[in-house]
Amino acid sequence: MKQPHIQLDESIRAKCAILPGDPARLDRIALQMTDVHELAYNREFRSLEGLYKDHWILAVSTGIGGSSASIAIEELAHLGVNAMIRIGSCGALQKGIQLGDLIFACGAIRDDGTSKAYVDVTYPAVPDPDLLQYCRSIAKEEGWGCHTGIVHSHESFYIDDNAEIEAGWSKKGVLGADMETAALFVAGRLRHVATASILNNVVVYGSDTADAIGSYSDGAVRTAEGERREIATALEALYRYETER
Repeated sequence: MKQPHIQLDESIRAKCAILPGDPARLDRIALQMTDVHELAYNREFRSLEGLYKDHWILAVSTGIGGSSASIAIEELAHLGVNAMIRIGSCGALQKGIQLGDLIFACGAIRDDGTSKAYVDVTYPAVPDPDLLQYCRSIAKEEGWGCHTGIVHSHESFYIDDNAEIEAGWSKKGVLGADMETAALFVAGRLRHVATASILNNVVVYGSDTADAIGSYSDGAVRTAEGERREIATALEALYRYETER
């Protein structure tokens, strides 16, 4: 049956998926796959399917925020997709995390609305340990700048006390901030889907988020390379997850 939002049905061949936020990011994912074909494009949900090595992998954009990400997770799970890796951007909350460095979330602070709608806040937001380990191993094998730690999933960029909130989480050792990881981990865990989150740092801690994201959209070299690396990491991690366990 065709899912109402992502507009996909059981004819898909992949059992794992990459979940970027931006629909345009699918064009860069396609560059690292073969036999790529577009599937659907409805609202923020654009999808394609292609081969990585000899395995079919989906890419489905989720838009901005946990609520739309959870829609994609739920509908993909209905179709039998059992492993999903978010590839997104984030702002660093610690000094020493460079533009284009990758952050692997080992947990997420549930400061979003979506994960709270699913289950009590005492329920942890954590990734699948095997997927996380594959991601970390791949980046280290390649010698790429990467960091593993807790991320802060928030509800909005533009609240009045955002800077104070970020400073508070920074003091507690949180590595970066995004809007989707907590929803991914919670919804995925409740629906028996293995998940991981790879975040490409596009904001050096202490700089302005809006200016940095503008530069990222214009294709700044280091963040563009970070995006290429997170795509490569996610593809290889999903391949190993399917073939080595």
